[in-house]
Amino acid sequence: MSSEPTANAKLDNNTKVEEQVEEEEEEEDEYELRIKRTGCYEENEALQLCFYDTKDWRKCKDEMEKFRECWKKHQQQ
Repeated sequence: MSSEPTANAKLDNNTKVEEQVEEEEEEEDEYELRIKRTGCYEENEALQLCFYDTKDWRKCKDEMEKFRECWKKHQQQ
């Protein structure tokens, strides 16, 4: 008898892995949930995308300022 998995076992394994990946993608991480609760999710997202694109915080001053303003506004409420 061969010790190699059958084609059906391989398909089942692939399906399980795909389902696990989908579940992980649907779950929001704690950081993201905290940012959403601040009310400044969009501003934070713009800041993160700017940094991702430029790899330089100095080029994201406008986005940083908008995030700071939003943060201050929501802290006062």
